[in-house]
Amino acid sequence: MPSGASTGTFEAHELRDGGKAFNGLGVEKAIKNVETDIKEALIGQDIFDQNKIDKILIELDGTKNKTKLGANAILGVSAATTRVAAQSLGLPLYRYIRGIFEQDGRWQPGLKLSEDGFLLPKMYFNILNGGKHADNNVDIQETMIMPNHESIALNVKIASEVYVALKEIIKSKKLNVSLGDEGGYAPDLESNTKALDLIIEAVSRAGYKAGKDIYLALDVAASELYKNGNDEKYILGSDNIALTSVQLTSLYKDLITNYPIVSIEDGLAEEDWDGWKMMTERIGNIVQLVGDDLFVTNVERIQKGIDLKIANSVLIKMNQIGTITETFEAIKLARSNGYKIFVSHRSGETEDSYIADLVVGTGAGQIKAGAPARGERTCKYNRLLEIERELIE
Repeated sequence: MPSGASTGTFEAHELRDGGKAFNGLGVEKAIKNVETDIKEALIGQDIFDQNKIDKILIELDGTKNKTKLGANAILGVSAATTRVAAQSLGLPLYRYIRGIFEQDGRWQPGLKLSEDGFLLPKMYFNILNGGKHADNNVDIQETMIMPNHESIALNVKIASEVYVALKEIIKSKKLNVSLGDEGGYAPDLESNTKALDLIIEAVSRAGYKAGKDIYLALDVAASELYKNGNDEKYILGSDNIALTSVQLTSLYKDLITNYPIVSIEDGLAEEDWDGWKMMTERIGNIVQLVGDDLFVTNVERIQKGIDLKIANSVLIKMNQIGTITETFEAIKLARSNGYKIFVSHRSGETEDSYIADLVVGTGAGQIKAGAPARGERTCKYNRLLEIERELIE
């Protein structure tokens, strides 16, 4: 199960051991919960009834945010049951996920999947890191590229070429080419817009055209920039400015005008509901506004956003909520109300590729898994390549 460096306040609880071992980040307590209480509760249950399995896990924990057993323990088991069920049927995981997603959480004997084709996702590659994901002065947490092609294989190729070109440019400017948490480069820059300029230059050097072959996207992670005092300002250190919600939204509007930006995630803080409403009204018709810390894959917070007409896209992170069933519920609620779906990795990832099957199985349509570098990121892209090949053949 993954972990996040930049986490929303309202996420499900990740159980860690504390103490000196592994600097307090050990997970022996979570493992023990799997091997004792969870094991005893699930032995003999029908593995094809995901709803019931997850209900047992939720009730066994008994807390709102899964603080007793740990969302990492609960989700590990919840996801594992779908893998085992799929394997027992001889199905690829994404096909099994589609089956239980469409059938409200239970695989029926003799179930035949709908004949509609599987949707392969648009892919967002984080190639320049900042914020809590890097030891640099860039405030924007993720500056991403989205290759504009239907082929997974071609999108991976394009992203890899731009990623290499970006490194060459950064080195030529005598800047640091160390990597952030998600595999993107993490140089110190004189401003946040310089990150966009570098990527536009890299796109051109790689032989592509920004705004045609490749678009840009931002994850601002604005909760990390928000100072909730008398002034309620967002502090952009690298630009040496403090902005209100209105001023920051005006900045985004300028960026959208000057750069081919198609998506902005967490543009304002997780509890700045009034600011989010204003931002959605001002720029929600020209750019995707993604709620991550705002919604935390939680149906209660997503419903509040729907009621207030806030944002137009929901980021889906399984470990923010803690079970596959609740992840499905978040996707269905958002989609039924016209919101786009965006499946995401975490900054602290593992070599598990589950989200690649999840994004295809649910037809989410968008995924981000970091830079085209390092095994915990490339395993997701490799899995998508496998799925694409299966679907084509």
